[in-house]
Amino acid sequence: MNDKLFVISSDSTCDLYSDYVKENDIQIVPLTYTMETGGQLVENKDAFTDYSQYVAFYEQLRAGGFSRTSMLNYDHHFLHFRKLAEEGAENILHFSLSSGLSTTAQAAKDAAADVMEEYPSCKIYAIDSYAATIGQGALVKEAVRMRAEGRSAAEAYEAISGMPFHIQYVIIANDLYYLKKGGRVSAFAAAAGTVLKIKPVLSFTNEGKLTVVEKCKGMKKAFAYALEKMKRFPPVKEGRMIWIVHTDAEKEAEELACMVEKEWGYRPDVTIMGPVIGSHVGPGSVSMIWKSKEERQD
Repeated sequence: MNDKLFVISSDSTCDLYSDYVKENDIQIVPLTYTMETGGQLVENKDAFTDYSQYVAFYEQLRAGGFSRTSMLNYDHHFLHFRKLAEEGAENILHFSLSSGLSTTAQAAKDAAADVMEEYPSCKIYAIDSYAATIGQGALVKEAVRMRAEGRSAAEAYEAISGMPFHIQYVIIANDLYYLKKGGRVSAFAAAAGTVLKIKPVLSFTNEGKLTVVEKCKGMKKAFAYALEKMKRFPPVKEGRMIWIVHTDAEKEAEELACMVEKEWGYRPDVTIMGPVIGSHVGPGSVSMIWKSKEERQD
């Protein structure tokens, strides 16, 4: 197989729609989540194929369901990479959920090393996204673009490896309840924030960890914070990429998209977040990313 026909692979936390994945021949290794509703535990794959499935997931959370997620271990990665190698893949570019959130990225690197030892003709480039959801998805999309241009796997790896640090984030949670469950904020802060209707705003550090950067009273002020941050770290014009993701808050996401379009003359893509990362953010959130010349400083 020619290096310029490299395989693009990712775990499912890249949150790309199934039709895009199929159209661009992206190899996805899915994570799982376990939904607890009324004492019943049901394990599901992060592999939705219809928009209604996303909405139904967040409706379950709103109704009191509790979703637990687990990391993608070494064995899953090894079997995934070995299958691709057996099918003749000689160059694989793989993207993982941030090492700051999970051991998934390290498991991918360890499995890649062992598969390459077993299949010396197969080269696997494992990239830590230092992010999640659409931040990770943006890296996958960049790989798709570069492959279509005829760039090699090595060239794509070199170009994309530094890209995570130039993606700016504004992650607006609807409340602090799900962040409390994930240990991101204290129970006291969550209770106080709920009473005051605080919208916590988070971002990723350069170590790929989530951090609370602002607490806004209401979604309008959170959106104002997002626009102000965009002025401080302007989106690059060449290959402009601005992307909004929500957790069953489409109306609010489209409202932010309109505000960005009015300010920058460019309408962001708007999609819905998958269940794995959505389990930790909770329903009603709106988040946005964009690529800037400056590195992120959160």
